[in-house]
Amino acid sequence: MKRHSIAALMLSAGLLGGAAATAHAAASADAAPSVVIVHGAFADGSDWAKVVALLQEKGVKVTAVQNPLDSLAGDVAAATRAIDNQPGKVVLVGHSWGGAVITEAGKDDKVASLVYVAAFAPDAGQSVETLSKDLPKAPGTDHLVADASGWLSLPPADVAQYFAQDVPAKQARVMAATQGPIKATAFGETVSVAAWHQKPSWFVISQHDRMIAPDAQRFMARQIGAKVTELPTSHVPQQSRPADVAKVILDAVASVK
Repeated sequence: MKRHSIAALMLSAGLLGGAAATAHAAASADAAPSVVIVHGAFADGSDWAKVVALLQEKGVKVTAVQNPLDSLAGDVAAATRAIDNQPGKVVLVGHSWGGAVITEAGKDDKVASLVYVAAFAPDAGQSVETLSKDLPKAPGTDHLVADASGWLSLPPADVAQYFAQDVPAKQARVMAATQGPIKATAFGETVSVAAWHQKPSWFVISQHDRMIAPDAQRFMARQIGAKVTELPTSHVPQQSRPADVAKVILDAVASVK
C-alpha cells in the first residue's frame, strides 16, 4: 500500500490527528514574528511597497492587507484573515484609518504588538468620527469628495497638496489613481475593543500631516502609551521616509518574545 494511502487511513482513524496538531503548534511557537500591514483610506496595499521590500530584506515575512473599505467590520475581518494565516506571532501595523482597524483586530491572541503610523487610535466605544470631534482638525479633510453612493475620495490635486505633499508629483498622481475610496459610514462605526490597552504600541507621528493633525496624533500616542517616533513628513511617511518607518516596525518585531 502506498505511503499516502496509509497516512490517509491513519488520519481517518484519528491516529495522526494529535501528532499533527502538536507538530503544527510547535512550528507556530518557533516561527519568527511576521508583520501584517493594514492600509488606510484613499490607498491600497501597494501604498506600503517600499516598506514591505525593506522588511523582506531583513528576512521578515510581511502581508499587506487589501481592505474593502466598505465598513470597519469588513476591514477588521480582512485583517483578521491575514493574522490567522500567519505561522506565529504578529506585529500589526495600521496607517491612518487602518489605526482604527488594528485597534479592534489587535485583540487576536496572535497579535503581539501594534504600530500606528499617522493613524487613528480610538478607545472602545469610540468611532473615528466621535474621536475626531475632540481633536484638532486637519485641512485636508475639507477636500474629501463623496459620490452618489456615499463613497469618499480625494481629487488628484488634493492628494498632491494635502495627502502626499512630500513625494514627487509623478508619484502623487499614481497614488491618486490607485487610491481606495472609503464608504463614509465607516467613520461612524464604533470600535468594540481597544487592543492597545493590552498590547505594547508604537506610533509614528507625521509632523507635517495635513490629513490627521500632528497634535491630534500626539494626543492619541500619549493616550495609548506608545513608543513615539516623529518624522518631518506628510500623511504618508511610508512613501517619503520608508526606511525610518521600517526601522520602527523592526523595533516592534525585535521586541516580540
